[in-house]
Amino acid sequence: MSCRTAASRRKSTLVRSTPMPTSRNSTSTSLGRILSWVPAVLAVALVGYAIVAGGYIVTVAGFALIYAVFVTGLNIFMGYAGQASFGQNAFAAIGGYTSAVLTATYGWAPVPAMLAGIAGAIVCAVVIGYPTLRLKGHYLAMATLAIGLIVYETTVHWQAVTQGYMGISGIPPLGIGDFEIVSDRAQLIFLSIVVAISMGSAWLIRNSRFGRALVALSGSEDAARALGIDVARYKLAAFIVSATYASIAGSLFVHIVGFVSPEVFGMNMVILGFTMLYVGGIGTVIGPLVGAIVINLLPETFRVLKDYQDLVYGVALILLLIYAPGGLAALTRPFKRKQTAPVPAVRLASEGAKS
Repeated sequence: MSCRTAASRRKSTLVRSTPMPTSRNSTSTSLGRILSWVPAVLAVALVGYAIVAGGYIVTVAGFALIYAVFVTGLNIFMGYAGQASFGQNAFAAIGGYTSAVLTATYGWAPVPAMLAGIAGAIVCAVVIGYPTLRLKGHYLAMATLAIGLIVYETTVHWQAVTQGYMGISGIPPLGIGDFEIVSDRAQLIFLSIVVAISMGSAWLIRNSRFGRALVALSGSEDAARALGIDVARYKLAAFIVSATYASIAGSLFVHIVGFVSPEVFGMNMVILGFTMLYVGGIGTVIGPLVGAIVINLLPETFRVLKDYQDLVYGVALILLLIYAPGGLAALTRPFKRKQTAPVPAVRLASEGAKS
């Protein structure tokens, strides 16, 4: 009798300790799903408004979308894999200058030139990443920073190819054959499609076996090795994917603007990329797009303040980082509370009764 009484008590305790699904939890989950789409909807609405309105806002939105591609690649390496990189501008420069030189100097079509830039960035990522990614933490950050500085100095001093600070002009717009994307609205629509593809591919990566492995090694490389994950191989793969995104962004920039100089891919690009990543939400799929749009629109919003523009802009960024430390895209996370299934409690209770 005493054994049965103990078993029944254990059963009731286990069942009571497990949260049961309620209508409130269901409502909270539904609200979280709805709110998770808010950043994406707002981003699409802003781009749509720019397409309809035209004018200067189209240029601002275009730069935001190009940076969204760049930051998406940075997010895969830093947000998913948890690695530090201050040298993504190097791969943007490789892609951009390859496209610029091949099209403006040698008469290549934009698409093959972009593909050549991607190939060059991948090769450089493999050659650089294999020894560099053995480093960790701030050592890796400093190594990647050195890579970015080396590429920058190369674009400055290799004047026979890059024209140095004078830059390369006469870069043709994007297009295939006789069809060229010339108008601002057409370019913005094209960039929107590219960003949608990059966001979709980032989502697929995040939810794939590869993405789950990156998340595992970002938590603890030793634990990831214990699970059988080849840490070195996955870090290199993430580095290559990130370099590919950066190369595409660099090529898009030179063909949209029609000009490139070393300053385009300098340290300012690194700082902007980091700011966009953290403001938008590191580790989130939509965060790079949200951050790119916000950081590009804030200066324009505060332009009416004239002399106080930079001051207000800086204060706004500080407030964003204080009150949204996980980024704007992560503000909906508190609403995404999953229900705890009652099945394990029933199973454990039955096991306790059998004992």
